[in-house]
Amino acid sequence: MQPITFMELLPGRPPSFARPRHLQLLQNLHADWGKRHLLCGLLAMACVFGASAQSQDRQLETLIENGQSDLDAGDFGRAVVSFERATQMAPDNLEANRGLLLSYLQAKRLPDAENAGQSATARWPQDAPLQHWLGLVYFKERQNAKALERLRSAEGLDGTRFDIHFDVALVLLSEEQYAAAAEELEKAIRLDPNTAMAHVLLGRCYQNTNRTVQAIEQFQVALRLDRNIPLGHYHLGFAYASLGHNPEAIAEYKKEQTHSPDNPLVLYQLGHCLLEAGEWKSAAAHLKRAVEADPQNSDASYDLGKALLLEGDAESALPALRHASELKPADPSVHYQLARALGKMGRKEEAQQEFQTFAVLKKTQPVAGGMAAGPTQ
Repeated sequence: MQPITFMELLPGRPPSFARPRHLQLLQNLHADWGKRHLLCGLLAMACVFGASAQSQDRQLETLIENGQSDLDAGDFGRAVVSFERATQMAPDNLEANRGLLLSYLQAKRLPDAENAGQSATARWPQDAPLQHWLGLVYFKERQNAKALERLRSAEGLDGTRFDIHFDVALVLLSEEQYAAAAEELEKAIRLDPNTAMAHVLLGRCYQNTNRTVQAIEQFQVALRLDRNIPLGHYHLGFAYASLGHNPEAIAEYKKEQTHSPDNPLVLYQLGHCLLEAGEWKSAAAHLKRAVEADPQNSDASYDLGKALLLEGDAESALPALRHASELKPADPSVHYQLARALGKMGRKEEAQQEFQTFAVLKKTQPVAGGMAAGPTQ
């Protein structure tokens, strides 16, 4: 480009190059300003969107923290509200979905928990807590097969969790699969040997698989860990009684009475052991309370009648034995005791009828140990 001369800039003489160059300079200047404005606008929008995203993240984090605090405090209704809002805000957030499932479960909203759990486990099939909690939902819904399937999945994903093994054992116990439940409890106790209830349940499994000595050891461990563990002394007493150690059993049942004075099972087992030990008057007192607390316990009614009969009070024994007969008419032993009571009262004909009933039932339906054997634990 040639330089612009002085003459070309004089008024009245448009320079041949002045106009185009100035226009180019102005255009370049405007272009630079436009780019700057556009860049500033984009930066401003990015800041706005970034601030909005950060605000949403903080809000989500706050909802999850609040929901967890509510769960810890036992306010499950409020926890549900927080986690519902969190999952609506971020459907793909794992922590929010975990919290929603657990809060529904704790709030006993089982249909909602099942729906949330199915949706979450479909999205995160390898997440052990989700599989675990959905298994608990099914267990509470009495769908034990589905519960075991989910709990086994959780166990396979994370075998280091005490609570997963413990909950598998609970399902197996409800199915009376005592040997399998014992294996799960043994795994749980290896991970955490300081949970008293795990030792109580393992003791029950051993008791029901004819490992009474090991059962006693587990009950004793449980009581060392927590001397107030519910029914700890009861189960220890039952184990002693099953070995014929009545003095030890009576001592344990009496200890349990201080924690559960009106428990009909404790009253019955204590009364039964006292009856076996020949302490008929004391036995009758406890058995009477057991019948009052649970009138449908035919064993307690039978033992009460037997204790009163041994005390020489046939007249008081008769109603208890009649009640036992109504509850279990096919048990021969109650008819034998009825015959004895009626005989002592001089009602020979009725006594003879009861003896005949006893003989028939004894031949056709023998009951090992009679009603005094007590309920299965």
